[in-house]
Amino acid sequence: MHPGRLLLPVLLAAASLAQAARPMITDDARIADAGTCQVEAWARRNVDSTEFWALPACNPWGNAELTFGGAITNVEGQTHFTDNQLQAKTLFKPYEPGGWGVGLAVGTLRRVRRETARGWPGDAYFYVPVSFAAGSDDLVVHVNGGAAHHRDEHRTQASWGLGAEARINPRLYFIPETFSTDRGRPFFQAGLRFWVVPDRMQVDATYGNRLVSESRERWLSIGMRLLSPRWFP
Repeated sequence: MHPGRLLLPVLLAAASLAQAARPMITDDARIADAGTCQVEAWARRNVDSTEFWALPACNPWGNAELTFGGAITNVEGQTHFTDNQLQAKTLFKPYEPGGWGVGLAVGTLRRVRRETARGWPGDAYFYVPVSFAAGSDDLVVHVNGGAAHHRDEHRTQASWGLGAEARINPRLYFIPETFSTDRGRPFFQAGLRFWVVPDRMQVDATYGNRLVSESRERWLSIGMRLLSPRWFP
């Protein structure tokens, strides 16, 4: 399997990854605070490759978050720039503690090194993130539904995700989820997220694989998320 095939579930399921609060793929009904920015960066070790991602995002106007970033991938000692992602996300009802929220994200993923359809615009996608508290804010459930159009294969594929954030203590969260963006069995991922500096810096670690799968599609990731103070007026 070409290592790029392992990138697609990560980006098209939510992945906005930019606002799913790393390490989740399933997105939430939240965006960065008005006038602020954030950066999510991580390394993901696959069986045959290693990816290095950075996805900066800003909310300059209050209810529209813009993300632009990408990845480089190392395969057999060779490192190449492989992916670009551009996304816009808005909320119809922001999630509030103990309540629920819903939004909409649209974006495009450009696969730089594939043989066909590698220019702009890339693969187009959209999804609707819904978040709700399961009894209290100690357990928040996220549900995504959407679709992605794969330019090189001339087909459109439905995508979905189901995840949760379970608070262990004020700084530590357990993050399980399952999601699908292709024709095979769904993927799963589970890990921990920790606030090193509350409301400013998180770190995380996860393990993922395809459900009922051999080990060729497994991955490990470590990452961090940095949130800025207000920059825009």
